[in-house]
Amino acid sequence: MLEAKNIHKSYGSYKKPLAVLKGIDLKVKKGEFAVIAGPSGAGKSTLLNILGGLDAPSSGKVILCQEDIYALSDDELSGKRNKTIGFVFQFYHFLSELTALENAVLPGLIKKEKYEKVRDVAMELLIQAGLGDRVNHYPSQLSGGEKQRVAVVRSLINNPELLLCDEPTGNLDSQSGEGIISLIRKINTQNKMTVILVTHNMELARQADKVYHLKDGLLS
Repeated sequence: MLEAKNIHKSYGSYKKPLAVLKGIDLKVKKGEFAVIAGPSGAGKSTLLNILGGLDAPSSGKVILCQEDIYALSDDELSGKRNKTIGFVFQFYHFLSELTALENAVLPGLIKKEKYEKVRDVAMELLIQAGLGDRVNHYPSQLSGGEKQRVAVVRSLINNPELLLCDEPTGNLDSQSGEGIISLIRKINTQNKMTVILVTHNMELARQADKVYHLKDGLLS
């Protein structure tokens, strides 16, 4: 499903580069729930952004569905992200003037699907996520756990093959966090959707099929 080959990432000038990732190799099978665990500042979000086509590596390759994503043009890569990858971030990135339902349908509209189609999909997913009575509420009217469930629904609108989750429980209390992980695990199991989740919480990591540890720029 996804393979990273010898991924390096450095920031700063060529005279004083700061190496964040120092040769990452990673393979994730279709339908697998993989967790990348490590302390804050270890480079987990950087690696996830590279895997998702949001931030190019300094060197190395990312093969997604047998295609080297960084060999694509910007337009091709943007299209592949929209159709193939769903993202769940620690911060929700909602438009405050839109309702939960309206925020959830945005990726489908960007894909140029008909509004009625993505609205129906979003409604069904929001109901499954326990938000049937919150669809017309604005972000300011939702709790942290409710916002994150809307964010998960939004990531699923285009039925992606790969779901990338960046510290999705980082801003939540333990009960809400467990609910989000249960929802993601349910999606992974029912839809055979590949999931890669990064976290510093080892309790969450224990629920994964496979756990990688990122430390000092290396994966083990």
